[in-house]
Amino acid sequence: MSTTGANADPLAALGSLPGVAESVESVRKAVDRVYGHRVMRRRSNEITGEAALRGSRGSAALSGADWALEEVRRRTDFSGDDEARVVGAALRLTAETGELLSIWRQSPLRVLARLHLVAAADNGDAVGRPRGDGELVTETPAADAAGPPLIGLPLPGAAEVAGRLDGLARLVVAGSSAPALVTAAVVHGELLALRPFGSHNGLVARAAERIVLVGSGLDPKSVCPPEVGHAELGRAAYAAALDGYASGTPEGMAAWIAHCGRAVELGARESTAVCEALQRGAA
Repeated sequence: MSTTGANADPLAALGSLPGVAESVESVRKAVDRVYGHRVMRRRSNEITGEAALRGSRGSAALSGADWALEEVRRRTDFSGDDEARVVGAALRLTAETGELLSIWRQSPLRVLARLHLVAAADNGDAVGRPRGDGELVTETPAADAAGPPLIGLPLPGAAEVAGRLDGLARLVVAGSSAPALVTAAVVHGELLALRPFGSHNGLVARAAERIVLVGSGLDPKSVCPPEVGHAELGRAAYAAALDGYASGTPEGMAAWIAHCGRAVELGARESTAVCEALQRGAA
């Protein structure tokens, strides 16, 4: 996505694309349903914790470790194999996002570096810094073993990555009148398209999306995990929607924003179900 030009608030222009306003309104209603549930008034910390667990599971699934929720809940050691390390990285990222909310609007690049450091702490010198020309990019060893790459877009060069990351950071720092869903979708899509790090780009992109949604005030208690929805919608739909984002066309951008909106709605639905279970005494 171009971040230059005469428009001082390019994200706001995306909010006027066909169908985007409807997606924004649908997300708002889904989020309001969770926050209006009677269980949220008494047990919101439990809902937040469960949403974190389920969001981590969803993000890990897209990165090659599609574990059952109860397996994620049961395990305490995440160092045994490639899939376990992916799940561990997703859990660490979810835990870290709350610590980075206050930094995001002032220094998004610092936050992205920290997220990669947390996700890929065992990757050596490349951890926490954008890749250089000629450096290979892999999501995770588990994702490589799972089949063809989830993100099949051409890999931008290091100079393009640096320029577009700088442009994205400027947009975040400047702020926008665009709805939170639009900003979150652009941050998520741009990071997936750029793959700025040598590994774990999907995990980092989805964690950044969550930071925007929480920090914007749309989901301040982090109870509507979009990662749940992205996993439920599936890898094929995720990749197809990302292709639309990368195309830069109005139709493609609108489709990506709508896809991200649907993911948030599904995350909200998941937490509503948790609320209902707690109310019945079943969870």
